[in-house]
Amino acid sequence: MIYDNTVMLKKAMEGVLTFDATGVRFLDEKRFREERIDDLIRTAVFGPEEGTRAAARWLIRRAGAAAGIRSASIQGLYEAMGRGEVSGFTVPAINIRALTYETAQAVFRAALASGAGAMIFEIARSEIDYTRQRPAEYFCAVMAAALKTGYRGPLFLQGDHFQVGAKKYAKDPGAEVKAVKDLIWEAIDAGFYNIDIDTSTLVDLTQTTVKRQQALNYGLAAEMTTMIRDLEPAGVTVSVGGEIGEVGGKNSTVEELHAFMEGYRETLRKSGETLKGISKISVQTGTTHGGIPMADGSVAKVKLDFDTLQKLSAVARTEYGMAGAVQHGASTLPNEAFDRFPATGTAEIHLATGFQNIVYDSPSFPPALRERIYEYLKREAVSERKEGDTEEQFFYKTRKKGIGPFKREMWDLPETIRKALGAELEAQFALLFRKLNVGNTLEAVNRFVTPVDIPLPPPAGLA
Repeated sequence: MIYDNTVMLKKAMEGVLTFDATGVRFLDEKRFREERIDDLIRTAVFGPEEGTRAAARWLIRRAGAAAGIRSASIQGLYEAMGRGEVSGFTVPAINIRALTYETAQAVFRAALASGAGAMIFEIARSEIDYTRQRPAEYFCAVMAAALKTGYRGPLFLQGDHFQVGAKKYAKDPGAEVKAVKDLIWEAIDAGFYNIDIDTSTLVDLTQTTVKRQQALNYGLAAEMTTMIRDLEPAGVTVSVGGEIGEVGGKNSTVEELHAFMEGYRETLRKSGETLKGISKISVQTGTTHGGIPMADGSVAKVKLDFDTLQKLSAVARTEYGMAGAVQHGASTLPNEAFDRFPATGTAEIHLATGFQNIVYDSPSFPPALRERIYEYLKREAVSERKEGDTEEQFFYKTRKKGIGPFKREMWDLPETIRKALGAELEAQFALLFRKLNVGNTLEAVNRFVTPVDIPLPPPAGLA
């Protein structure tokens, strides 16, 4: 059910938890997990009043803190990786577009079974729009899933590809940079303590030197890093990522990494303060976001340059103290490829479309709902259909845009269907955790990461 107002919400919490301005205290945590959290997250997402949604989000965040689940920066773990104190695994950064609450539960079940703690939940700037999930909502869906499954440990929430769009920047640089800065501010307020800055779209390959090619990229990355350091809560060092090559473009080089880092560090020093820089660097090694669909709807095989990835990771660690390189656009790679990422020292790998595909292509997903989504895309996304695209290619490339408009219908699927989809997703997360060697990493996470309980004043409806 969904609580229509804060009076109804507060009454539902009686005998389950109590709260004041400082936070939440459980009266019956088992009952909260079994009887209240499902309704609370649905209210946080679909409540009819903004005040009620805000109250539900506050209760979820503070209930998580009371249970020992706190949002955290992965900075400490990545610094340890940069020092060589921990190694041998690649951190999966998981973008959840559809059925966020159910999918996050599948992640936590796989993590609990394997002892995984080094995993990131993220959402990109573009995904926030087409999935209709603002950072506060996404955070609460993940936190609610942790509470539901009994997971305990730091939660790593990340703003992925907080990207300055090249076309929008060319038209109005100030407005586009401000839009990204505003999103960073919103995300940090919502509990995202890991931010990937993506200004790689502004790399200008027509310039005569590599450093000049990277100048706008590293300059804006440094500017946004400075802003993040001003915004981060006391006791938290937000983990910041940079990017030297746009995903889907030409492969990155060690020379570009050196040019970016030299310019980035020089620009940071000009601020007159000693600021901590990025903890990882995203590179391009041959992938594209979502993969390349073939005429029959299958995904083309990718020739990924693991040698370049290994070299860039090694330089990032040994020369700049970072965790290593980050691989994007990898979820549609064949399963046998994932073993190679830990072997090459890849710090982090971003995974998104593959999980969306599991949901859409599952035999458990209702064909009638899929057909309604596709009919919607025929009307609303027709301008994105390229000449020569088959219907299968068109749907594959655009069906992510159907997730937001049909979000409520997906959340309202019968429990039997949601459980079946969750089981399929859990199996894939378990496989990825095994191949990326993140099983039994919760101990390392707890050793190097100390989450801070950030004060969060209650909204007016709960004051």
